[in-house]
Amino acid sequence: MLIPSIQKTLNELTDLLSQLSSDDYICQCHGLSNATIGEHTRHILEMFQCLENQYESGIVNYDKRNRDYRIQTDTDFAKECIISIQNQLDKPNKNLQLQQIVDGEELLIDTNYNRELLYNLEHCIHHQALIKVAVLQNDAIVIDENFGVARSTIEYRKQCAQ
Repeated sequence: MLIPSIQKTLNELTDLLSQLSSDDYICQCHGLSNATIGEHTRHILEMFQCLENQYESGIVNYDKRNRDYRIQTDTDFAKECIISIQNQLDKPNKNLQLQQIVDGEELLIDTNYNRELLYNLEHCIHHQALIKVAVLQNDAIVIDENFGVARSTIEYRKQCAQ
């Protein structure tokens, strides 16, 4: 169920990117502290790429992102990256270590692949909620009402509606 949820969420992002002009994608949004949709998209994708690229080593450090400017400026390239991520998600769960430097001190925290996939899904949804702030300024863009909404919130709303 986790991988299909990630696939669905990334497909929602692809659908949005298909509707954006280059100007929409790179335009600074005041409501996002002058960040762009492209910058948020790059951040989402590079987190998934980190997990993919560091899976074999067993140590994942999300601070070691490429920060590829092309992802944040070229929607076609971003969509190619999404397809690549989607094609590489289905890996065996295995133990990993999350590496983080906090106040100059290295932390190694035990985790696993599935836990990090879940983290990346939640992280993606969080940034999609931020992207929605920029998108709502453009009436020509159509997004799913649940774009940027946590799965738990969607389920809660369904229960309340019954």
